[in-house]
Amino acid sequence: MAIEHADVLRAAHLARLGLDNADADRYVDDLSRILNMVDRLREVDTEGVAPLAHPLDATQPLRADEVTEPDRRDVYQRCAPAVSEGLYLVPRVVE
Repeated sequence: MAIEHADVLRAAHLARLGLDNADADRYVDDLSRILNMVDRLREVDTEGVAPLAHPLDATQPLRADEVTEPDRRDVYQRCAPAVSEGLYLVPRVVE
């Protein structure tokens, strides 16, 4: 697929990007090379290749979901001006 100068300027306009003519010329070359690479990738035979979520066969180790700290809510709420049933009470700010 061939990219032209007008295509780059139109894409920049649609993306609300300020782009002058000198930069647009450079992007014509860059985008053309990218699209050529995509065309080359499309030529590769991928029949029988399963899609991957990630290129590496690795798993993320997770820690055990265990309680490691004691419940200290009462200690933390001791200095609060107003508390009810474990909740901090604050003045109403929206009417």
